[in-house]
Amino acid sequence: AISNATSGGSPAQIKFLVTQGCIRPLCDLLTVNDAKIVTIALEGLENILKVGEEDSKTTGAPNQMSTYIAEAEGLNKIEDLQHHTNNDIYEKCVKILETYFGVDDEEEMTGMAPEVTEGGSQFAFSAPQGMEDASGGPPTFDFSGGN
Repeated sequence: AISNATSGGSPAQIKFLVTQGCIRPLCDLLTVNDAKIVTIALEGLENILKVGEEDSKTTGAPNQMSTYIAEAEGLNKIEDLQHHTNNDIYEKCVKILETYFGVDDEEEMTGMAPEVTEGGSQFAFSAPQGMEDASGGPPTFDFSGGN
């Protein structure tokens, strides 16, 4: 029902729904195992983001709706959905991230290719920030059989 209201509602009505706390429940729906529900929740969030974008263009301020969605853990959930098996969900997530959060799908993959050491028996993978090994460097894998 919330997604329907965001699809046919005026910007004022959508802002009212946001003030009534509709963002967190929509974000929570992004984790269910039903692709149709996830798609509908993404459409609702995208409609909310569109209203925020229009306000942003008018005021020159950042898109407040994107901030609200990030605060409701929606940004993380949308990023996680980029790995969803349903291609429509993947594409919608990429579009939302690129349009409203300034995240480029290719940026997500930067640094993911392994680096091979000189001997060819170790691979070093660049870890996401905060995922370093105990020495503070990137984790490595040694396939040489040595300890």
